[in-house]
Amino acid sequence: MCAMLGGHVAEQLFFGRVTTGAQDDLRKVAQSAYAQIVQFGMSEKLGQVSFDLLRPGEALVEKPFSEATVQLTDKEVQRLIGSAHARTLDLLTRCREQVDKVGRRLLEKEVLERADMVELLGPRPFAENITYEEFMEGTGGLEEDTALPEGLQGCRGGPLDCKKIQPVHSKGD
Repeated sequence: MCAMLGGHVAEQLFFGRVTTGAQDDLRKVAQSAYAQIVQFGMSEKLGQVSFDLLRPGEALVEKPFSEATVQLTDKEVQRLIGSAHARTLDLLTRCREQVDKVGRRLLEKEVLERADMVELLGPRPFAENITYEEFMEGTGGLEEDTALPEGLQGCRGGPLDCKKIQPVHSKGD
């Protein structure tokens, strides 16, 4: 949530005003907060409950919760978003110099690459997995058996390459 609020909070902090540019981020933050509280039971006050969220255009035929639950949910969502906003504001305030460096470079280059970020901010304070093999190390992903089943052998080229597929028969055939 803090990452999604970053642009909104940066506008507030650096420009003293907020534009409509962060509207989509705010919508995503609200969706995430409601999902955490309502669907995933991540609220001590609301407890271990899960209700489906409505999709746009869906009508609620019968609500499985009381008006008090709705009010408590709204308060919990506001608390969660407020906490994330405060945390983001604190982080950007403490790291204002680094944010300013990145902003200035963005004005020069428009697109930053990893090397730019390392130059501006230094290396990450934790080890990075750079190659796919390093990233997958310890997950069992490289050792996974990816062989095709016997009936699909030779079909690596896609559907047109699979004209030779032999039907698989059970022992009773």
